[in-house]
Amino acid sequence: MSLVLVLQKAALRQCDLSALHTIIPPAPEYTFNDSVLRLPVSADFQLAQSVQAQLLEQQIDFAIVPDQSFADLGLIISDMDSTLITIECVDEIAAGVGLQSQVAAITERSMRGEIDFEQSLRARVALLKGLPVTELQRVYENVLKLSPGAQWLLQQCHEYDVKFMLVSGGFTYFTERLQRQYGLDYTFANQLMVKNDALTGELAGRIIDAQAKADLLAEYRDKLGLDKLQVVAMGDGANDIPMLQAAGFGVAYHAKPKTQAATSISVRFGGLDTVRKWFR
Repeated sequence: MSLVLVLQKAALRQCDLSALHTIIPPAPEYTFNDSVLRLPVSADFQLAQSVQAQLLEQQIDFAIVPDQSFADLGLIISDMDSTLITIECVDEIAAGVGLQSQVAAITERSMRGEIDFEQSLRARVALLKGLPVTELQRVYENVLKLSPGAQWLLQQCHEYDVKFMLVSGGFTYFTERLQRQYGLDYTFANQLMVKNDALTGELAGRIIDAQAKADLLAEYRDKLGLDKLQVVAMGDGANDIPMLQAAGFGVAYHAKPKTQAATSISVRFGGLDTVRKWFR
């Protein structure tokens, strides 16, 4: 399969792309509009570090990917917190009881891969014991927002019949509501235990951790009869790495350094619409 170097940024034509002069072919061999430049490259092409530095300095997202149509995909699997949505739900819930800084510190260490995910999750949930369920409703209705470009990406999935799976180390309270509101095909997350309309500080059932995310990707790839290059995975934290590496296209989205280093495709500056625009 032929490869393309794709550059993305709003008002891309106004950027300094002189470092690419040796690989930009004559028109119409490439596609260039105000936000996307697609350049055909050879199978052994590598982008020089000096060129990468120039692009990053101008906040241009770039990747070398197979020259593939979005319609050829079959499944996008996404993390929720700080990927499909802009917040870390557990941190915002903790804000309701004045524990945001304490919980956020554990979240940050977990996302950097410094502590075991399940251990950190249970520690954070334990701190929420006694919190009324209405705090979850407050976060969903008043704080939670989709990431930039997410709604358009979801619309494109519906238009081209690309299945969308939300798989989260967060909570079913949020994933199930997002599924209903935006028509997501599949959702998996952790179940908070509730008694007398308050959180017990415990979790029920299977823990959705890094391995569970990768396992769910493999399970639904096989159920849908897809090959590797028909699957996109996107996430930001260390617990997303196995999932990203199992996909044909593993996208580190505004990710921690450890996650960026684990995959060849990163969205550092743009929104989730960037993921759609890697493809024709």
